[in-house]
Amino acid sequence: MARRSPRSLRSLRKAVLGVAGLLGFLLTWQLIPTLGIISPEYLPYATETLARLADDLRDLAFWRAVGQTMTSWAIGLTIASVAAIALGTVIGLIPFLRRATHTTVEFLRPIPSVALIPLAVLVYGIQMQAALVIIVFASFWQVFVQVLYGVADVDAVARDTARSFGLSRSSRVVNLVLPTALPYLMTGLRLAAAVALILAITAEMVIGNPGVGRLIALSGSAADWVGLYALVIVTGLLGLTINLLFRVIERRSLAWHQSVRGEEVL
Repeated sequence: MARRSPRSLRSLRKAVLGVAGLLGFLLTWQLIPTLGIISPEYLPYATETLARLADDLRDLAFWRAVGQTMTSWAIGLTIASVAAIALGTVIGLIPFLRRATHTTVEFLRPIPSVALIPLAVLVYGIQMQAALVIIVFASFWQVFVQVLYGVADVDAVARDTARSFGLSRSSRVVNLVLPTALPYLMTGLRLAAAVALILAITAEMVIGNPGVGRLIALSGSAADWVGLYALVIVTGLLGLTINLLFRVIERRSLAWHQSVRGEEVL
């Protein structure tokens, strides 16, 4: 009988611990209303909530709402990422632009995206474009700042060596800047993906665009706490799926990098 490799044993142990932690969470949730710590009226039983979630999964309107949320998420994240990569690379490669835009970036970056909701509604009304304004603004800075850091982290000796060998600017970007900035970029994309989902759901709750966020708001206004908690679980599952997806992409694209290779060794 073949013995399991250390890597497969570590994966199995992680899976077992993950399942144990999830079961422990659900058991704690079930006990809290059962013991009367919180009234079941405000914290429904876990079994009741999961049963509602199972019913929602068979509802076409539910999947339509999920699709609308994920559409806003994908479009907003794509626009923000493309703009942030382009601007971050150009500004990062030109010291003058980096110094000239530093104050503006530090001023705009801390502005809460939800503060732009009234402006977005005023311009676009209750449409997807209003949500996209919020999603793009929040996600842009996650990627932009990481790209700036990545471009600035290029080794000065390597940069001077590339210049001395007469490499063109495009060759230096592809062979020197991109490999250095890629780990930063992947981190920024993973963070931006999570932020984009948060803002997509928030915009739907506040603005009223169709999607999971709107269903949460409607459940809350109708005092349907079981349905509300079921939808909250859905948002958590969406966030977990997105995070796992981007982690896989990150590991595949950085398989050559010491950070990923170090994790595999450990």
